[in-house]
Amino acid sequence: MLRVSRDLTIDEDDIEIVFVRASGPGGQNVNKVSTAAQLRFDTSKIALPPDAAERLARLAGSRMTKDGVIVIQAFRFRTQERNRADGIERLLAMLQEAMVRPTPRRATKPTFGSKQRRLEGKKRRSDVKAGRGSRGFDD
Repeated sequence: MLRVSRDLTIDEDDIEIVFVRASGPGGQNVNKVSTAAQLRFDTSKIALPPDAAERLARLAGSRMTKDGVIVIQAFRFRTQERNRADGIERLLAMLQEAMVRPTPRRATKPTFGSKQRRLEGKKRRSDVKAGRGSRGFDD
């Protein structure tokens, strides 16, 4: 069992891992050995709150299929074990990020001091620009 959050765990058997040939580092080994891990995780197998499921779909983006299956390609390393661990780690990080509720923004008003500083800056800039104009000389 992999712990995502305090109240959410996923079973390792729910994650399908297939090894395929990869591009990237490895030299000729890349052409001979299937080291890249392709993880498939069906999100319908876990009980996610509706808001977390929505955030997960937004985070996964094109990595989530229409059926709700997340597909992660892991080919950063040269060995199957490290790519497998990397893929699982990325899946857990995505699920953990989806479980965090964003704090709602509270609307605030600017302070009196900040309004004064803004107007002072505008006045100073206005004076600088006004001083650049051509002055008419009466001869």
